Amino acid sequence: MVAMFLVGRLINRVDNRLLILTGFLLTVVSLWQMTGFSLQMGMAPVVLSGILQGFGLGLHLRSIEYAGPVEPAAAHPHAGTAMRSLMRNLGGSIGISSLEALLIQNTQIVHSRLVEHLRPDNPLAQASFLAPPFSLTTPSGIAALNAEVTRQAAMVAYINDYALMMVIVLLLIPLLLLVRRARPALRVG
Repeated sequence: MVAMFLVGRLINRVDNRLLILTGFLLTVVSLWQMTGFSLQMGMAPVVLSGILQGFGLGLHLRSIEYAGPVEPAAAHPHAGTAMRSLMRNLGGSIGISSLEALLIQNTQIVHSRLVEHLRPDNPLAQASFLAPPFSLTTPSGIAALNAEVTRQAAMVAYINDYALMMVIVLLLIPLLLLVRRARPALRVG
């Protein structure tokens, strides 16, 4: 929210492409931090990356709005706003759905890779190596082991999603060469 207010004040003084670039870079840094998340970490990395990502998103989303057409057609004054809103909602829905599908798929793939050697005939998976509550011989031990493997697999899948989002944002940066400078707002009075 702070970044959005800041963009409103800076848009007539600073090239909006620079604001978009700064927002993209902050988003990349936050996603890079998120690729280092683990199940044993505290709240500080989550809060820091969340603040960076929020500030970066506020900078580039608000600046992109100013990069759009300034004067809509006289016959349809709200058509530009409606089209931009439709594209943002559609793009967001497709992006979220794709990442969620990838998360589910990666969780299943990583889960299967983690459990492929958890067999009673594997000497490393014997009861002497597995600490309670984990066990390959009791239903409650198998359920506890499955829950832990699922938790670990989900963490790996989330990290993979964060890495993919970071690469996508990095690939968007060269497209800033196609964005035009925002026109200064007309001052009334």
